[in-house]
Amino acid sequence: MSLINNSFFHDIKELLQKARNKVYQTINSTMTQTYYQIGKRIVEEEQSGEARAEYGQKLILNLSDELTKEFGNGFSIDNLKNMRRFYLSFQKSETVSHQFKLSWSHYIFLTRIENIAERNFYEIEAIENNWSLRELKRQFDTGLFERLALSKDKSKVKELATKGQIVQSVDDMIKDPYILEFVGLPELSSYSESDLEQKLIDKLEHFLLELGKGFTFVARQKRLTIDEKHFKVDLVFYNRLLKSFVVIDLKIGELKHQDIGQMMMYVNYFDRFEKTEDENPTVGIILCKDKSNTLVELTLPKENNQIYASKYLTVLPNKEEFRKLLEEGE
Repeated sequence: MSLINNSFFHDIKELLQKARNKVYQTINSTMTQTYYQIGKRIVEEEQSGEARAEYGQKLILNLSDELTKEFGNGFSIDNLKNMRRFYLSFQKSETVSHQFKLSWSHYIFLTRIENIAERNFYEIEAIENNWSLRELKRQFDTGLFERLALSKDKSKVKELATKGQIVQSVDDMIKDPYILEFVGLPELSSYSESDLEQKLIDKLEHFLLELGKGFTFVARQKRLTIDEKHFKVDLVFYNRLLKSFVVIDLKIGELKHQDIGQMMMYVNYFDRFEKTEDENPTVGIILCKDKSNTLVELTLPKENNQIYASKYLTVLPNKEEFRKLLEEGE
């Protein structure tokens, strides 16, 4: 039988794990900064040498040979080219990049994003939200930057590139469309609203990431009783940044005006019976397979800032299809 107190052992273990993580982060930051400086020196050497592409190729080839002999693996031609591209991509960056808080793999991926504003946005979001490389790729593939920038003017788009996503109003939070490819439901398959709801609950962590910043899960099939009649809201969340409830209704077909009327009732109920005085008005989001923007505009009040209808996709479109989809939503 061990004589070591469990709590004592846990404390020591936690100290060691924190130390290891700190050492890893320090090593990662140091190596990434070193790769940046290597990329800088390669570019400077190219510029001071012969102004021919073949000179640069020979320079990297010879450098790879010498560094591999001296330091071993990690200095292949491709990796040295990555270092060169890394420096060229971030040499004029005004974001947090020179602190190099992401992994080298993150930065290799970011250098492939040609739009500088978009690249800066994903770097900031990856750092603030502690995205893994896999999650960073997913957010890029689902066009998060384009979806957030779609309804913003030029100054707001520039803000995305310098500050990331700032949630100060409901409009800052809403996306159209929402990408739900993680639920694993083929686009043409037959499924019910309850099937979709269950898949979202099963993949709640993924759904929270797709919803955005500040969301916490509250309830599913939340029962509301009005004059002895019972209604159920599909999903209820709370956004701590906006300090408001967010109720979500799922519609697998085309949105009807009755669906909007039902959501208006849900929102009014939460405003009157659930929210406290220090909380902001409830937000309602109807996730639907298809919708008429005209119908939505005619059904909702002109100054509406509480109820939103957004399409959802269960299959990730390619970039061209995605661009067309965003243009249709404008």
